[in-house]
Amino acid sequence: MSTAVRASAFTEPARPKGLLIRFVTTGGSYVDVTGSGENAHDNRWSCHGCGDSSRSPEASYLFRIRPDANDHATACRAILLT
Repeated sequence: MSTAVRASAFTEPARPKGLLIRFVTTGGSYVDVTGSGENAHDNRWSCHGCGDSSRSPEASYLFRIRPDANDHATACRAILLT
């Protein structure tokens, strides 16, 4: 069984304002990283598949949340239901 990420079979959701990075999940959904940029405190990630999101406002610098968003995208198998 392959663990490679496959292209999504679903329509990509609209891109929100402040989108910095979009990851495709293992399940074919998306994880969006939004905010004001590299050194801003308002950066967050959220998953369109399972609804999970970042929870650490003290760790919202982009270099800190990017790995968490990528790790979630790698592990999440939920699919986009809307």
